Amino acid sequence: MNELGARADRAQRAARDGGAVARRAFRTNVTVETKDGKTDVVTEADREAQRRVVERIRGAFPDDAIVGEEEDELKAVPDEGPSWVIDPIDGTNNFVRDVPIWATAVAAVLDGEPVAAANFLPAFEDLYAADDQAAYRNGEQISVSQRDDPETCTVCPTFWWDYDARDEYAAATRGIVSRFGDLRRYGSMQVVLSFLADGGLDGVITNKRANPWDSVAGVHLVRMAGGTVTDLEGNEWRHDSAGLVASNGHIHDVVLEAAREIEDL
Repeated sequence: MNELGARADRAQRAARDGGAVARRAFRTNVTVETKDGKTDVVTEADREAQRRVVERIRGAFPDDAIVGEEEDELKAVPDEGPSWVIDPIDGTNNFVRDVPIWATAVAAVLDGEPVAAANFLPAFEDLYAADDQAAYRNGEQISVSQRDDPETCTVCPTFWWDYDARDEYAAATRGIVSRFGDLRRYGSMQVVLSFLADGGLDGVITNKRANPWDSVAGVHLVRMAGGTVTDLEGNEWRHDSAGLVASNGHIHDVVLEAAREIEDL
């Protein structure tokens, strides 16, 4: 196994192991704490799952940088060298409400660009993974949808807006419902990017700068499944981009229009 293959394998193992830790705490009345706001929640399950993921990564790549949502890990992706980007529970608000739509996300990054990713949805036992060749669900190759008629497409607004920016959420909703057949919102960016990679969604939008732990793994999945991910200007998305617009590629111009409507308030 070459180095990229080893990193892809380790991402999958770490996501599974961290997700298993979180799964044992799911629907067990865990204590909920808040961080920067009433809906910015965290539990001990988040911290324990992240420790397990870090332990698994360190076992194979002890000198790599690690970017993680919880505790003292780095909060920005280095532009040089190898690193890992992890989110132990993406969708903690779902987790604490006993809703099974959440994921443990792990991405392997080289010089600022993802090269492998794994999003494990423990409640469904679904592992979405991507190496440098393709994307997979539970070992079977997946691809984005081939829908090209916006009226048959489903698009998701993601990455929540603060109370003082709910007009932006309203604009995002209006941008979607005026152009596409349907709208979904699931409460986890990593989950919706996984669904996009697998053809269940056709587009995902936000005008916000997404945290790397919420986005990098899922972006790699979408790209390896044949999709397109850009910023609001249509430029290739990076971990530090403002806005995230992802689609199956066929309807990307229309998805961009919907996302830009948020900025046209």
